[in-house]
Amino acid sequence: MSVPELDRGTIAADNSAAEPARAAAQDSSPPRSMRPLIMRLHFYAGILVAPFLLIATISGGLYAIAPTLEQVLYRDLLHVDSTGPALPVAEQVRAAQQLRPDLTVSAVRPASEVGETTRVLFTDPSLGESERTAVFIDPATASSTGQSVVYGSSSALPVRTWISQLHRHLHLGEPGRIYSELAASWLWVIALGGVYLWVQRYRTQRIRTRQSARLLTFDRGARGRNRTLGWHGTTGLWIAVGLIFLSATGLTWSTYAGANVGELRTALSWTTPTLDTTLGVSDTAPAAGGHDGHDGHDGHDGHDGHTAAVADPGALDRNIGALDRVLAAAAEHRVTEHVEMSIPADGHTAVTVTETRQPWQFVTDAVAIDPATGAVTATNTFADWPLAAQLTTWGIALHMGILFGLLNQLVLLALAVALGTVIVRGYQLWWQRRPTRGSRRVARPPLRGTWRRLHPVTVVAVVAAAVTVGWFAPLLGLSLLAFLLVDVAVGLLQRRRSPEHSPEGTSATG
Repeated sequence: MSVPELDRGTIAADNSAAEPARAAAQDSSPPRSMRPLIMRLHFYAGILVAPFLLIATISGGLYAIAPTLEQVLYRDLLHVDSTGPALPVAEQVRAAQQLRPDLTVSAVRPASEVGETTRVLFTDPSLGESERTAVFIDPATASSTGQSVVYGSSSALPVRTWISQLHRHLHLGEPGRIYSELAASWLWVIALGGVYLWVQRYRTQRIRTRQSARLLTFDRGARGRNRTLGWHGTTGLWIAVGLIFLSATGLTWSTYAGANVGELRTALSWTTPTLDTTLGVSDTAPAAGGHDGHDGHDGHDGHDGHTAAVADPGALDRNIGALDRVLAAAAEHRVTEHVEMSIPADGHTAVTVTETRQPWQFVTDAVAIDPATGAVTATNTFADWPLAAQLTTWGIALHMGILFGLLNQLVLLALAVALGTVIVRGYQLWWQRRPTRGSRRVARPPLRGTWRRLHPVTVVAVVAAAVTVGWFAPLLGLSLLAFLLVDVAVGLLQRRRSPEHSPEGTSATG
């Protein structure tokens, strides 16, 4: 929800220059109620942050269906009509090398089903961070269906990459990430505030009228502002859990809050184990910061950890020749189907076989294998990960529209449409509250003075919570502080101009 609902008494107070006693009488909130504080915060956040949310919502809706768009737009690259038996993986890789002898092969994604192409990935110094060149090979004929630049550990093709970066930073680079982090930081605050206001309104109506009130549905017979409010509140209530989920998972990708999330996970040993690929070492170790290429963050922001090794043509060629042996050894450890095989360019690093994220695939096991002997030197089993790391992986895949395939994408798209509707309805509510007489042309925010009505213990608790959350999510804390300072300044200015008509004194937000 992006703009607060206001009862009739509050509206009347906002649209008049009533004296303090009259304004206070029209505020129906009980003493010590948090409602006015949350209403004022919800109002400011809705008016000032909602534009960022709307941009993130539109780009997020596109991002949700990007995997399906990719399959449609790049069908000629991703699919073939050949139905014969697949050639050895090594032969397919060498066929791709003949097309790009100027580049060093770094990985391969063998076709897992009949009709799919094999994706051979090359390190390309001319490309940007986390970008690689992919050559698509028909596994039955070893002929190429084309080439393209792919991005991140998900190997996203250009259209999906463009949408991802639009959602992530509006194609403005790192400075643009502030917009998405600000939106994600405030989304859960606005959603929870809206739920509180809507439930309080429902309870108040039941007490006043002693009749059943609407909580999960809206009155279709309502007109004007009441109809807008019904749509805004009901829809916001239905999608609140989804919005909190998107906010939480989105913050893990952010610059400042994301760094704090990484530090917290490291301190609690919740990071994803990383596979040791040094030959002769058969153990796993915790990732330094949790962003190790198995969390799924790279699919959204590209930090996939692909680094170029010093190429040794002899060792590289031997490793390529051993790919089929490596693939068979991985299958014995139940690392099968959709996998990516790294191809080290030296003789001191194991070939890794990692299961990639696919619809309805809930584990991403990985093994390291000595290409010379086919022996498994290390394993990284999803079942052995910390629960927090597992939940993070599933949450990221769900956020990206991958976990449940097309169903996942349609639900996210519906959520984006619903959120866009709530935001637009919120601004409509603000417009419908505007004064129709007098010199003002925009609606006032909810009344001031909440802090004076709260119990001191409650005030201390609210301030402590705000400081804690603001430290963990710095952009939320800084923008909240900016709201507070502006609110104080506006209150002082209004008091100086018309002290005899100031019902709120100099109290700030709330």
